[in-house]
Amino acid sequence: MFRRQLISLAALAACSVLSPLAMAQGKDIKIAHIYSKTGPLEAYGKQTQTGLMMGLDYATGGTMTVGGRKIVVIEKDDQGKPDLGKNLLAAAYGDDKVDLAVGPTASPVALAMLPVAEEYKKILLVEPAVADSITGEKWNKYIFRTGRNSSQDAIANAVAVDKEGVSIVTMAQDSAFGRDGVKAFKEALKKSKLVHEEYLPPATTDFTAGAQRMIDKLKGQPGRKIIFIIWAGGNPFKIADMDLKRYGIEIATGGNILPAMVAYKQFPGMEGAAYYYFGMPKNPVNDAMVSMHYREFKTPPDFFTAGGFSSAMALVTALKKTNGDTSANKLIGAMEGMSFDTPKGKMTFRKEDHQAMQSMYHFKIKVDPAFAWGVPELIREIKPEEMNVPIRNKR
Repeated sequence: MFRRQLISLAALAACSVLSPLAMAQGKDIKIAHIYSKTGPLEAYGKQTQTGLMMGLDYATGGTMTVGGRKIVVIEKDDQGKPDLGKNLLAAAYGDDKVDLAVGPTASPVALAMLPVAEEYKKILLVEPAVADSITGEKWNKYIFRTGRNSSQDAIANAVAVDKEGVSIVTMAQDSAFGRDGVKAFKEALKKSKLVHEEYLPPATTDFTAGAQRMIDKLKGQPGRKIIFIIWAGGNPFKIADMDLKRYGIEIATGGNILPAMVAYKQFPGMEGAAYYYFGMPKNPVNDAMVSMHYREFKTPPDFFTAGGFSSAMALVTALKKTNGDTSANKLIGAMEGMSFDTPKGKMTFRKEDHQAMQSMYHFKIKVDPAFAWGVPELIREIKPEEMNVPIRNKR
């Protein structure tokens, strides 16, 4: 009898030792998605959220589980405000006890959030904020980014416009996104001449004064003359109303969301480089995303839908490698140098700064009556290994 009691007690003790482990294994993986649900970049934020949820569904085979743990996404609206984004991330890590976070939409918000990730020692996967400084001088080891950075945008766009005998003026928002974009673009230019940088408030709607300054800088230049636009939200293409053709001035810019590309119809033949357009990449993940999006929304996926989907693919790939372990050091070990499939093809987190190395797409605008927007026809895919993207942190 006594022996049976000892065995029972031993079994009970074993259960009490094992149960916390079993409970930990069964705990939800909580992810905070902090983005511009409202505010100036609302359209970008909503696309990212759609892509993130579609990507998690696809990457987990519809189960929304990894390593026996259910994935739960908590949404928070930073409204494009840096202080709010910073506080929301602290609340997500501290009060909601999330394991990691994704976002935000705007670069100034991301820059405010970076020290919070370091303070709480938890992963922040940046998507889609673009400023170089996020994975550059303001970076810390808890920051990874699936979104492209300003240098990737700039180097790819230089492929399209950097030619001998070309004079260029840049027009950008006076923000981290705009200034980092111009800095990287200027560094990438090797043949053409940059004659002026025009910075305007991010919420500008009347471009008349800025356009006039750019015209005055360009109209006397010999050869080809280009205004290169780096802008998020709004309609900077209103500068075309200033009759730029009279001075032989062209407009060039990168890709954008489909509603913004309606304005591209005014510029057939315009060249640039895009982060994504649904008709460009040819791979199974893109095919799946396009199909899922058409099925649900009856429209093609957009620029930032691909970004959200890519962030989900990165997270699930990493969590599979750790078997659902969400501790920051395990995830960092899994993610540094990690390659993962996305709608843009393969991406790889560079070990030095955790920036995702990825393809970009050199395009030329074609007007097709079947589409409401100017259609970016692929000239060629610019592979990651073709772009000498600088490492800008101090690691």
